Formats: sequence, structure tokens, C-alpha cells
Amino acid sequence: MSEIAQTTKMLSRKEGGVGYLIFNNPERHNAMSLEMWDATHRILDDFAHEKDVRVVVLTGAGGKAFVSGADISEFEKLRSSPELVEKYNVVSDKAYEGINNFPKPTISMIRGYCIGGGLGLALCTDMRICSDNSKFGVPAAKLGLGYGYTGLKRLVDLVGPSFAKEIFFTGRQFDAQEAAGMGLVNRVVPSAELESFVKTYADTISGNAPLTIHAVKMTVAEVVVEDRNRNIQRAEDLVAGCFASNDYKEGRSAFMEKRKPVFNGN
Repeated sequence: MSEIAQTTKMLSRKEGGVGYLIFNNPERHNAMSLEMWDATHRILDDFAHEKDVRVVVLTGAGGKAFVSGADISEFEKLRSSPELVEKYNVVSDKAYEGINNFPKPTISMIRGYCIGGGLGLALCTDMRICSDNSKFGVPAAKLGLGYGYTGLKRLVDLVGPSFAKEIFFTGRQFDAQEAAGMGLVNRVVPSAELESFVKTYADTISGNAPLTIHAVKMTVAEVVVEDRNRNIQRAEDLVAGCFASNDYKEGRSAFMEKRKPVFNGN
């Protein structure tokens, strides 16, 4: 295990091929401060440049929350005017985009509250796996907040327009089973099994061919954009790169020799 760039309220570590990004503000249910938004982007940048890190798991410290939203106690000082709102949004948007555009697979390991900006963060990851006692919601309508197009589109793309409206119109909290029924999460597991389940998933992905996984991730990203912006050639080039790789040779050899493949990402 090695430690990577971190701050008091944002921790990171590496275990094998898996990097962990940990929101560490448990006294506020991991509510995101401006410092935490900024550190999220920087930690992800470190992981992106570490070849040995093939999967990143995002999770919250303290056992009661993934992220409970933005730290509202900062709003009077940091979001009390249009100019301050814009400045704040530049930093938080950088964190969202850093997750959404991260080149490697990402998993949100969710236990407890996943609310507001926390749900927004989770929506940016490739998969969401939660404990059976998790709670989800976006209370924007209870605070008078506006919610931007990009974040709403991520939600609509995942759960559809009707569920997206229900989440925002009611502002209420949804339990894990409701979240699964909407397609908001991939898996719901007993709380005691969450960490081992996610570790197994992450280790499985880490052991698979990185070029294949990257090609799928990038191609799915092309699938969900508007037709006129879709780069089909990029998807085809990524597929061709898989077939031309040493990992493809290794996969074939391992299959014929009835052994586990060892992929190097080239």
C-alpha cells in the first residue's frame, strides 16, 4: 500500500491496482468544502498518471455517509453573490468533470447518505455500489438552488426523465431499494459486506485487459452524446488498438494454456 497526495479532509491510498479516494469530513457527513472539491481533482490527476492504478474507488469516511452534499455552512461566505457562485462552481465543476472524464474505471462505494452534490459526484462514476441502508436525494428545491444542465443530463441519462423529475420535484430521500429500482445504483449489498464486495469487483476489473476496458468506456461515452458530436472513428480506432496489442496475444495464449492472463496495458 502506498500513500498518494492528500489533505486532512481528502485521503487517498493505493492497494494493488486499485486507487481509493476518500472523502474525510465525517463530522459533517462528508459534506464537501471548497478545499475538498479542489483536492478531489488533484488526487484524481495523480491516479490518472499512475500506470499501476487501473481502477479508482470513491468512498466516504466514518461509516455514515458517502457525501451528504456541499458544505452549506460555507455558502454565506463563498456563494452569497453571483460572482462568488461562479468562482465556487469553477472549482466544483472541475471535480465533477475530473471524475466524469477519468480515463479509467471508477466505482462509488456508497454507505449511508448520498445527497445533493454527493449524488452528483456518484453519478459521474462508472458504477455505484451501495449498502442496503443507504439514502439518496437532491434537496435543491428545499434550498432554492438552481441545478445546471450538465448535472441534470447525467441523472436523466441514468434514470430517465420521469424519475429525474420525481427526485427533484419531491426533494425527498430515497432508500437503496428505490434507488436500485430506478437504475440509480448497480448493486445493493448488505452493509457488512460492502467493502469486500467492492474490493472483489475492483480487483476483478483491475485484472482484466486495460485496453479493452478503456475502449469500452470511451465508446459508451460516444454512445450517449448527441449524434452530431459522436466520434465513431475514435471508437473504431480503440477497438483496432485492442486487436493489435500484446494483451490480445496474452489473452489468447492464456486461454489456450488454461491459465489466468497477465495484462500489461500494451
